[in-house]
Amino acid sequence: MAHREDQSQPMAPTAEVASTLSDLYAQSLRVITEGQIVKGRVIALTPQDVLVDIGFKSEGSIDRMEFSDLQGLAVGDEVEVYVENIEDEQGMVILSKHKADRQKGWDRIVNNFKEGDIIDGRAVRKVKGGLMVDIGIEAFMPASLASFKGYANLDALINQPLKFIILKISRARKNIVVSHRDYLLREKDQIRKTLIESLTVAERRSGTVKNLTDFGAFIDLGGIDGLLHIGDISWGRIGHPSDVLTVGQQLDVVVLSVDRQSNKVSLGLKQLLPSPWQHADEKYPVGNKIKGKVVNLVPYGAFVEVEPGIEGLVHISELSWSKRIAHPSELLQVGQEIEAVVLAVDAKNQRLSLGMRQATGDPWQAATEKYKLGAKVLGRVRQLTDYGAFIELEDGLEGMLHNADISWTRKINHPSEVLKKGKMVDVVILTCEPENHRITLGMKQLMVDPWAQLVQQFSLGAIVEGTVTKVAGFGLFVEIAKDVEGLMHLSELELGANEKLDDRYKVGSKLRAQVIKLDEVERKIGLSNKNLPADATPAGS
Repeated sequence: MAHREDQSQPMAPTAEVASTLSDLYAQSLRVITEGQIVKGRVIALTPQDVLVDIGFKSEGSIDRMEFSDLQGLAVGDEVEVYVENIEDEQGMVILSKHKADRQKGWDRIVNNFKEGDIIDGRAVRKVKGGLMVDIGIEAFMPASLASFKGYANLDALINQPLKFIILKISRARKNIVVSHRDYLLREKDQIRKTLIESLTVAERRSGTVKNLTDFGAFIDLGGIDGLLHIGDISWGRIGHPSDVLTVGQQLDVVVLSVDRQSNKVSLGLKQLLPSPWQHADEKYPVGNKIKGKVVNLVPYGAFVEVEPGIEGLVHISELSWSKRIAHPSELLQVGQEIEAVVLAVDAKNQRLSLGMRQATGDPWQAATEKYKLGAKVLGRVRQLTDYGAFIELEDGLEGMLHNADISWTRKINHPSEVLKKGKMVDVVILTCEPENHRITLGMKQLMVDPWAQLVQQFSLGAIVEGTVTKVAGFGLFVEIAKDVEGLMHLSELELGANEKLDDRYKVGSKLRAQVIKLDEVERKIGLSNKNLPADATPAGS
């Protein structure tokens, strides 16, 4: 019996056994170091903390504020945590859920992304100079990189899911800088590249008028702008694109050319309509009289619009039969309605030649009958030149009055000495050459040639009185009778040794002279005031 009692009593462990148990317990604990991320299990939730068993000799504590989803957190949930301190003053292990998440996020980004990559994220809050963006960890985005146009409304971007470009990864400081603007630019470039690759010449596209300039309009084709030149807006003439287009207007255009190297696209609007030149040769046969409006004046002629999209040129030589026109503005003005005759049509090269003078008929055809030699006619002084005056006899027909045919006796250096522009004068027809479009006129022929009488009145040696009309370097011109001048050469003038001609004689001065030359053929009178007889009586007294 005693033997059975001894067998029923438990035996105290020996020192060797106790040592073994202690070793087994120590081996069962995980090897954990500060700064390590480990998995644990939630064992309790307190008002301040979440207690997590990480398989260490004591459980760890995490501030409840580090859990974004406390409502979904329950005892038994497995979480990854960051070991901040293995043992604090109370012997607790201090853990951090936030730092574990940040470290995992950092590792994910640096292992899977590089600078220049696109990453999804969400702006979470404003900070000085920009936004903090959640891309798995918090990254910084400067305010200037939030949108296309400068600084965006940052408040409107918070909590918005967006795409970003990673601009900089600083491993030393463990921070990342991102840009939404760079993503938008890259996306726009890609859209532009895709769009320009899809464009083909002559295809029709829809677009929006984005901007108007003096030379055309820029059309947004949905990612790339094309230029609609002012010359391709309408077949007719327009002064400015704003005459027919407005910013924001939707319209269809035709692709005229695509330069994929420079990303330039040329567009056309008028090409959607048939060209008015297609049947121009049928609508405007040569010889037809048509009406049009003057739309432009240039030194070489006038452009006349005969219908929207078709303009003809009236060359300056085709404006008048006889008028010598220096510039079309002498006869025409912009906006004026005129009649013209079709001279030539080139529909292929879009050229129309017109003649305005042909519309009124050729006045030279009847000139021979109307302007017979020797006939006296009334005309208007239209233009004065160095060599004479152009006298308009009728609309489209004028004649030339040379200086030499203005006076029998007076030397005319310029017609302005006796004529004024616009003045009506009587003239005589001297020649009429319709084939050369030429008429010459005379004024002196209206009077009898006075030289036969002058030869008798002013014979050689005769003493005359006259008035200085001109002082020249070689002598004086002296009027000795109405419109009768004589030349007193320098060698025939009384002058002192050092006396100058223009000091001694003035225009308007009266003087006496002697006729020393009388040339009826050359119609010249020579005078002298040297050695005049004191008692000589002037001729004609």
